[in-house]
Amino acid sequence: MSDITTTIKSRIKEFSPGKIFLTGEFSDVAGNTTIRKTLGRLCQTGEIRRVMDGVYEKPVYSDFLKEYIPTDPEAVAYALAGYYHWNIAPCGDIALNKLRLSTQVPMVWSYISDGPYRDFYLDKIRITFKHRTNRDISHMSTITVMVIEALKSIGKDNVDGEVISTLKTVLSDQDKETVLKESSNSADWICRAIQEVCRK
Repeated sequence: MSDITTTIKSRIKEFSPGKIFLTGEFSDVAGNTTIRKTLGRLCQTGEIRRVMDGVYEKPVYSDFLKEYIPTDPEAVAYALAGYYHWNIAPCGDIALNKLRLSTQVPMVWSYISDGPYRDFYLDKIRITFKHRTNRDISHMSTITVMVIEALKSIGKDNVDGEVISTLKTVLSDQDKETVLKESSNSADWICRAIQEVCRK
């Protein structure tokens, strides 16, 4: 076994199951072609699996299901964002799902980002990054961005008592304090909705 393969295998061995990683993370070991060939061989042996071009996973095996667990799209999204140095936060159906405002299984995993508009495909699932200027998201926590984006997805005229009640339940007291503080420059109707959510 070459020194390059030994080094790459050693690093992957330290990864936690479910870890998503990109080819470029081994750029200090060898050239891109050599790395891809090495990772390709490890895919053939089942030690890792390729989830999209240049993106791999150390798969998670379920003893209960007796099979490998499907790749988590969110783990892929955050791995891509981390590699490209983008700040991201869930929006659209993903934000609604996380805040228990929707139970629909999303086929598009959407995130706002201070990086460029980009789409990636995980089998039939689309992972999309929607550009926002850095000033729009850099001063906000993920929970604040999620609440704002969820409210935008629902729409001003559809934010009813059920939505407010659900957010009151889902958000912790610390979350409410954070969201109330960080959303002060949002649209008036969003501020009013958040104030209602945070009212004791």
